[in-house]
Amino acid sequence: MIKKQTIRKAIIPVAGFGTRFLPATKAQPKEMLTLVDKPVIQYIVEEAVASGITDIILVTGQNKRAIEDHFDRNFELEYRLKQKGKKELLEEIERISSLANFYYVRQKTPLGDGHAVLQAKDLIGPDEPVAILFGDDIVVNKIPALKQLIRVYEKYQDVVLAVDRVPKNEVASYGIIDVASSNGKTHEVRGFVEKPEPKNAPSNLAWIGKCIITNEIFEILSKMKRGKSGEIRLADAFSILLKKRSLYACELEGDRFDCGSKLGFLKATVAFGLAHKDLKSDFAKYLKGITL
Repeated sequence: MIKKQTIRKAIIPVAGFGTRFLPATKAQPKEMLTLVDKPVIQYIVEEAVASGITDIILVTGQNKRAIEDHFDRNFELEYRLKQKGKKELLEEIERISSLANFYYVRQKTPLGDGHAVLQAKDLIGPDEPVAILFGDDIVVNKIPALKQLIRVYEKYQDVVLAVDRVPKNEVASYGIIDVASSNGKTHEVRGFVEKPEPKNAPSNLAWIGKCIITNEIFEILSKMKRGKSGEIRLADAFSILLKKRSLYACELEGDRFDCGSKLGFLKATVAFGLAHKDLKSDFAKYLKGITL
């Protein structure tokens, strides 16, 4: 009988340069761009914590100190808020640093997302599954996106990818899965095609940068050579694993916001503004008054 492993750790790669958002990201991490009043990275961490994660491993690079500072204590700020009687803000600031146990490892050279994930290998047990969450996609749903993945993992005890159905004309921007069989929103994956032309795409189910991996993926990554792009890609590791056996995909339920593109970020800003408890009424009134 396979011994079930509880998923308690998540790796969040945040070492990228965020070139799509230059010049805004010249001096600040892309992950610290805010949706109303909260940085994108905090939404990702909160998703992990709401899914049962206790240990967050952030893979950082140059100019990422702001992320570490965000999840650390700021005693001077806390003191000032306390002095001014701003209890609600003080509680929120204190909550951020106690969301989880935070660990930081450095990707010294930008050699791809698979290489970034590999930097955290020594913090993961040899038989321990771990969640991977990239900072681009925020999914809003009563059941957190990662929790949906964990439920699939608990059933199959194998690698699970988060997928979303995208318009056919957008498949060339994603890694697309080839489905062997489906059981509701759970799909057995027999192939993985990176950025196919629409006419060659096996489906419109796109991997969106959330997954649960096992030690086998770490072993594959550690033996991989750089691909045509000069990088070690996590998607290539999935393709290698698929030569041995199928893996699984969870078609997520909820509203997905692609914060990795400018248009997606603007859409997310509007959606979160309309959901903000202090702003939604006035913001909705403002939007209704705009003449297009």
